[in-house]
Amino acid sequence: MNMPGNIFLVGPMGAGKSTIGRQLARALHLPFEDSDRVIEERTGVDIPFIFEMEGEAGFRRREKAVIDELTARDGIVLATGGGAVMDPDNRRRLASRGLVIYLRTSVDQQLARTARDRNRPLLQTEDPRARLESLYRVRDPLYREIADMIVDTDGRSVREVVGYLQRALRRRGTLA
Repeated sequence: MNMPGNIFLVGPMGAGKSTIGRQLARALHLPFEDSDRVIEERTGVDIPFIFEMEGEAGFRRREKAVIDELTARDGIVLATGGGAVMDPDNRRRLASRGLVIYLRTSVDQQLARTARDRNRPLLQTEDPRARLESLYRVRDPLYREIADMIVDTDGRSVREVVGYLQRALRRRGTLA
């Protein structure tokens, strides 16, 4: 398949950006990148450790630099961190450098998918549901602002979502 440009996946934690992105990239024969994994590889530590040592602001500075670098490449599928859209420069770069797909999911689904995941610093709180609801209220409009496509992942398998995306990209003329 011929795939010009980039595909950027945005959405909340637990929406499936990394899992779907990896499978979509494989199906499209494109390299896959995950901005959170790139940060971990470069620092040699996990994201909770970065949050602990540098705070969220320190992590966001690193994320901004990585997103700038990765979105400047051509012909990749990129899974971004859930909070990447909080930075206006990230939103501008994502929107102008590729096709942005918002993988939307409900708070219930996020809770189910992240229940045992200790690698989510923003969920290390007494009330993860309240935190996710708060993040959704702030971030959903930002995801929608830059999205070229919105795809609901609730109750859908990775295979279903990837198949849907391939068909949608073909209809849009993005795939040969």
